[in-house]
Amino acid sequence: MPTDLCSRARRRARALTALLLSLLPTGAWALGSLTPGYLDEFDAQKTSVSLGNGVALAYIDMGPRSAPPVVLIHGYTDSARDWAPIAPLLTRFRLIIVDLRGHGASSKPDCCYTRFDFADDIKLLLDRLHIERADIIGHSLGSIAAQTFAELWPQSTRRLVLISSTGTSFGIPDAGMQSAHLRLPSWLASVEELKDPIDPDGAFMRNWWQVSLSVNPQFFSSRQRRDAAAIPARIWRAIADQCLIGVDLRWMLPRIQARTLLIWGARDALMSASGRDALRTGIARAEVRIFPALGHDLFWQDPRAVATVLIDFLANR
Repeated sequence: MPTDLCSRARRRARALTALLLSLLPTGAWALGSLTPGYLDEFDAQKTSVSLGNGVALAYIDMGPRSAPPVVLIHGYTDSARDWAPIAPLLTRFRLIIVDLRGHGASSKPDCCYTRFDFADDIKLLLDRLHIERADIIGHSLGSIAAQTFAELWPQSTRRLVLISSTGTSFGIPDAGMQSAHLRLPSWLASVEELKDPIDPDGAFMRNWWQVSLSVNPQFFSSRQRRDAAAIPARIWRAIADQCLIGVDLRWMLPRIQARTLLIWGARDALMSASGRDALRTGIARAEVRIFPALGHDLFWQDPRAVATVLIDFLANR
């Protein structure tokens, strides 16, 4: 097909996707109308499997088994529930929504919490589910696990989506300083002082979930806070120390073979310009979509807009 015809076909497909999503009836899953009942049903779908490495990994497997499999990986101290606002907009896919080790209903071992451990858990889960190849989507910490999965198992990664991600590190050396002296982001510095028991309604947790409190119903963010408070403080620190602080992600990026979509909110203050540039230049087949009015937690702020972009990218097979 000539290039101009292909371009017009893609534009028509995107427009049709947006139209169909705009016509979907509002229900318990829509961001403005999430209900406790819907979240109860969402959480009730969660099951757990014991992996070969001894980790009990909790996950939700929803959607037609014959549909293309899509793995959704949440962020730091989050859980599978974080995808609840957008999951019903992705019903054309088989969604595998995980609780990373140390999070949610998954086991919380003392060791280990590197990006390779998170990625290995995902691969073992897909092996147990007899899924040879899937689309992998990660948000924030989950995007680091997702890109690592794509680097280690390119044959198992059809397409890759990294949301609110970085290609460098969450702790970046100051100009002129040796790499051993990192500038720890303030939001991670507060984790150093965290002590058990963690109060889900205390000042620390309400500040940690301030974005969720501002855009999600109270009962949604309160469940998030309870789950995060159940993570021992030592594991909060282990994840930060082993996966977030000073871990340079650039060197393995060229191993990613999958067509990749990079999604950012222009108002995301957690990701540096150098981190974004590293992903753009380090991944050979990377496309970029930026939402000017959104921040770090895009699919809470505008799930329909993000779903439209995801469907367009994943469904164009």
